Amino acid sequence: MLQLAGIRKSFGKIEVLKGVDLEVRAGEVHALLGENGAGKSTLMKILCGIIKPSEGRVLIEGTERTFANYNEAIAAGIGIVFQEFSLIPYLDAVDNMFLAREIRGRFRMLNRKAMLQRAGELMRQLAVDVPLDVPVHRLSVAQQQFVEIAKALSLDARILVLDEPTATLTPPEVEHLFKVMLELRRQGVAIVFISHHLEEIFQICDRVTVLRDGELINSCAVSEVDKDRLVEMMVGRRIENNFPPKPPLNPAAPIVIDVEEVQLRRGGPVSRFSLRRGEILGFAGLVGSGRTETVLAMLGAYPAVRCKVSVDGIAKRFSGPDEALEQGIGLLPESRKDEGLITSFSILQNISLNNYRKYQKNIWFIDLNKERDCTGKAMERVRVKAQGPDARVDTLSGGNQQKVVIARWLNHEMRVLIFDEPTRGIDVGVKSEIYSLMRELADKGCSIIMISSELPEVIGLSDRVCVFRSGGIVATVEGALVNSETIMTHATTGRL
Repeated sequence: MLQLAGIRKSFGKIEVLKGVDLEVRAGEVHALLGENGAGKSTLMKILCGIIKPSEGRVLIEGTERTFANYNEAIAAGIGIVFQEFSLIPYLDAVDNMFLAREIRGRFRMLNRKAMLQRAGELMRQLAVDVPLDVPVHRLSVAQQQFVEIAKALSLDARILVLDEPTATLTPPEVEHLFKVMLELRRQGVAIVFISHHLEEIFQICDRVTVLRDGELINSCAVSEVDKDRLVEMMVGRRIENNFPPKPPLNPAAPIVIDVEEVQLRRGGPVSRFSLRRGEILGFAGLVGSGRTETVLAMLGAYPAVRCKVSVDGIAKRFSGPDEALEQGIGLLPESRKDEGLITSFSILQNISLNNYRKYQKNIWFIDLNKERDCTGKAMERVRVKAQGPDARVDTLSGGNQQKVVIARWLNHEMRVLIFDEPTRGIDVGVKSEIYSLMRELADKGCSIIMISSELPEVIGLSDRVCVFRSGGIVATVEGALVNSETIMTHATTGRL
């Protein structure tokens, strides 16, 4: 169905694809793996006509094709779900799904009823409940992800590219998506599946192709490899253990933040928790359970019915994250593109945001050499792959954009860091480095709240875990009780 032959692509002096070949058959799910910056998304954008290759050929069912733009690729039967959402926030789900492909009736009048009916059919096919008539910026990240998937399915594509489609989904939602993928495979659709969750590769994929630093490393049947072999092909080395060892929990460590109560809605549960110096406190729960909203309420960025917070034993009422920043509290938001970065700015500008006082030379000027030096060290620490600190953030892969957000807060030297989905879109090799960084920060006295939908991540890193359900904390567990059975039981039923 699809053949990419000898694809090369350079951005300036940086060669990001070095003669890559890829073959995808009709009726198969083909995994495309590699670290952030390996060239996966660039290769798929070349397939879809968004980027022009420097060399190489694209063949659809044996016929060489050249696409001037994405619309021509769509007409050829290619659909893609991008890693970064391509939705217009102030349009509703229906208008986003049929943008530039609106269903029209007599006299070219818009047939809103037909579009709404088709959108409803697609959502029922995905077995999800997503409001179709509200602006998508009011939907959760997971709901927006399903709008993207439904948008791609509405194309009736013969070749479907799914770039990190499960990054924001709960396990039941992932199962729904896999059922849809298996049905599409039965219908003869060729699916390219990009994911950093290696267990998903063995669950849903037939064959796998691995890229590393823009080069093709191997292409084989999934049955011929195991997880360790895939990781070794991706990163060029074996990763023995993702999670650094946990030191014993120190119950005598001073309490940095004490949240006496947070109630998100009237009649809802009241959350209470404390954060000690040098600990990693995990927030676990299903999507929509109130994890992020509770943290934002604490920072004054989300309207709560009740909110009482103390910092170092002194009562605080933050009116916004800027006041929390003055107290040394930093937030890495869940949506890096919309809330964590100014994508039209350079890496240097994004890392320096809110921190120019650090480079102040005198009342009027900043030390530009010091700024570049600090930026370079922060980039090196999290291995940002880019042409340099002056590269625009919107030219980076999603994973490298996440690293820029992390680098900013490392540069700020905060005493409390809130990581909301810190490794979303991060490859398996760099995940291990991020985990080590978080533990290193905690060992140096930084207090961390980690919100994560990945249960192994919560269990492997957290000293204690607050479990959320229906808008509030239903349990706080530590020690031997930090395990998947206990956490999921609390998260799904609210009790053991």
